[in-house]
Amino acid sequence: MITRKRLAAGVCGLLAAMTVMLAPTPASAGEPDAKSSPKVELTLDVSGSMRARDIDGQSRMAAAKQAFNEVLDAVPDDVQLGIRTLGANYRGEDRKVGCKDTRQLYPVGPLDRTEAKTAVATLTPTGWTPIGPALLGAADDLKGGDASRRIVLITDGEDTCAPLDPCQVARDIAAKGIHLTVDTLGLLPDAKTRNQLSCIAEATGGTYTSVEHTKQLRDRVHQLVDRAARPAATPVATQGAGQCAGAPQLKPGLYSDREKFAEHRWYRVDVRPGQELRASVSIAADRAVNNDYGVLLRASTVHGREIVRGAEAGDGRTDVISSGLRYPKPPSEAADDDGTPAAETVCLQVSNSFSAPASVKTDPGLPVELTVDLVDGPSDASDAAFLGLGHGWWLLITLALTGLVAGLLWGWISRWRVTVWRTN
Repeated sequence: MITRKRLAAGVCGLLAAMTVMLAPTPASAGEPDAKSSPKVELTLDVSGSMRARDIDGQSRMAAAKQAFNEVLDAVPDDVQLGIRTLGANYRGEDRKVGCKDTRQLYPVGPLDRTEAKTAVATLTPTGWTPIGPALLGAADDLKGGDASRRIVLITDGEDTCAPLDPCQVARDIAAKGIHLTVDTLGLLPDAKTRNQLSCIAEATGGTYTSVEHTKQLRDRVHQLVDRAARPAATPVATQGAGQCAGAPQLKPGLYSDREKFAEHRWYRVDVRPGQELRASVSIAADRAVNNDYGVLLRASTVHGREIVRGAEAGDGRTDVISSGLRYPKPPSEAADDDGTPAAETVCLQVSNSFSAPASVKTDPGLPVELTVDLVDGPSDASDAAFLGLGHGWWLLITLALTGLVAGLLWGWISRWRVTVWRTN
């Protein structure tokens, strides 16, 4: 007869075995040290104009603080983050002094969220807008290491400290070859501010974003910090064709191109039976464009029959619009002369519906990034394989089911014993 003690011992033994099997394997002493951590410095304008109350019913400074607090909560553990301010301390009219008003509020390094939030809470809109000196200071803050480095500049106005041109400062930073990217965000920017921030970002390979709402600011800063933790591969330059027949043949990888306003471009990818094509495209509005635009990524056969498409529309609230598609090619018995399964040529069409005011230059075209990947397609023999469940997942599922059955059995026997005891 199974006693409660014996059953409990058996269940405990099972749970102990599960714990041992699921515990992570300790790193061996001979493993190499981790790579250097990516670095990000948030550079915030705290000039007097940040008092304006025109972002979601609150001041620009309050919106920035709220966004910063939420971003700080989500910073990846492997990112070293710092905060620099400009225009936060000097209230006077001496331009020479005001143009030196930039300091590091929180040092670049492992993040103490409470300490960083406390530092941000002390900020009050004060003085000038020395963007150029702030960029120089931030670049110096990020020295050292071979991981990605990124400055995220948030401001509501253009630099007030000419003749030190912040766009030229950005070009000088890029010329040093230190692989430092500057991304710029303009809070309700006018045309001059937009042009200056776009120039700064373009000089270093960064992005410019116009911001009108707190959520936009939070989401974009979080995206940029996250991008520093997982930097993309360097794109390979290519040039799409006007039709599929003359399109470049692409292999798995990341590609860059430029596409004119309202243009269609074609690329070709060979997909073998049993493979799945995964493609995505992003088009950046690197200049002023009209609201309401879209991007289309379409896969078709060489004869023009559409296979699948992905499309996305925008309304002027973001500087990048993306879309993607997936095409799994079923297994086939047809083979080439060398015995390998015969490949199908898939035509990828990238189209955009951007337009711009008459005063905006349309040459060169808009920047395009195209990602192409070929992976093993779904298995007809097992739906689980299609879901990506394999190797350790099967062990985990088996152990989980075993624990569930053991728990149900323990509960049933306990109730049975109580019933027997009461009847006796």
